[in-house]
Amino acid sequence: MYEGEKKSVIRRSAAGLPAITALLLWASIVPNACAQTAYWTTQKANDWYRTQPFLVGSNFIPATAINQLEMWQAETFDPQRIDLELGWAERIGMNTMRVFLHDLAYQQDRQGFNRRLDQFVTIAERHHIRPLLVVFDSCWDPFPTVGKQHSPVPGVHNSGWVQSPGAIALQDPAQRPRLEEYVKGVVGAFKNDKRILGWDVWNEPDNTNGGSYNASEPVNKVELVLALLPQVFRWARAANPSQPLTSGVWKGDYSSDDKLDAMQRIQLEQSDVISFHSYDDGGEFEKRILWLMRYNRPILCTEYMARGNKSTFQGSLPIAKKYNVAAINWGLVAGKTQTFLPWDSWQKPYVGRDPEVWFHEVFRPDGTPYKADEVELIKRLTGKL
Repeated sequence: MYEGEKKSVIRRSAAGLPAITALLLWASIVPNACAQTAYWTTQKANDWYRTQPFLVGSNFIPATAINQLEMWQAETFDPQRIDLELGWAERIGMNTMRVFLHDLAYQQDRQGFNRRLDQFVTIAERHHIRPLLVVFDSCWDPFPTVGKQHSPVPGVHNSGWVQSPGAIALQDPAQRPRLEEYVKGVVGAFKNDKRILGWDVWNEPDNTNGGSYNASEPVNKVELVLALLPQVFRWARAANPSQPLTSGVWKGDYSSDDKLDAMQRIQLEQSDVISFHSYDDGGEFEKRILWLMRYNRPILCTEYMARGNKSTFQGSLPIAKKYNVAAINWGLVAGKTQTFLPWDSWQKPYVGRDPEVWFHEVFRPDGTPYKADEVELIKRLTGKL
């Protein structure tokens, strides 16, 4: 059924239908087809969510890694540091972490990658933390390479983070089988693992990285991802995971169905549980929750907390608690990602000076809280106090 529909779209494109129109048509077909497979009903999603605690955590990478490749490659995988940092998270009541994987780390060493992921999940379980695993990511450097990663660029936020898949793979149809193998291989290996919370299949899929790598991005990146994202959902579902799938909406107005763009429509229609990002103040955070409540599904905020942008624990976390929305802030411990520096450090690096206010992160590298009152709030709302 999928192949026939796809060939029909391709034939219409060849007959004169503009390429982007063909892609949008294919994107609209796939969600309905996929929904006939393992897409969770609202009842199943809500039954699952009722078994969860109030989910609070961070986007996690150890301070010793600059990006996903440095986190997962054998030479730089750092279980001791991971154990230390997750212990700090556990002590303040955090019970989940959002963790980014990478297709090239899997391609480089499939069995080793899965062993290291299992080791990570084992460490997390010891700290009563269940990770949400991110499969693909459209943010930052579009040209990832395996091997030794470069040192952080002084004074620059996330100067080494890499996309997955990178621009070359994204533009090369011959690499689709490799990407499919990665998705099915990882999800399939952990499909019944109760230690894993869920799968975030693609982070900010239509992010074109304005202000950092925009000039290096494929000019048709959004079209390429728009065509691929439904397939990624399909590949992940084919592995038959017991955990839910999601992909978070992160920008724009999604207050009603008629305002959704093509990417948002795929994300929201294909997600078993709804997720979103909000780096704005508490009022905007609450507004977006209210927008998403119309889906009658669990809601997870998978990125928030940018102090310099008025997104704070004090402003957002009590609202998340009020609506029982999972709250996963960006950044746990200040380290090689340097995401305690603001986004504008790409235009004016903070060399030889610290920002007036840390942008992200909860802890300093030695485990000391950046702000004691934030940690006290987290403890109180998660029942640690």
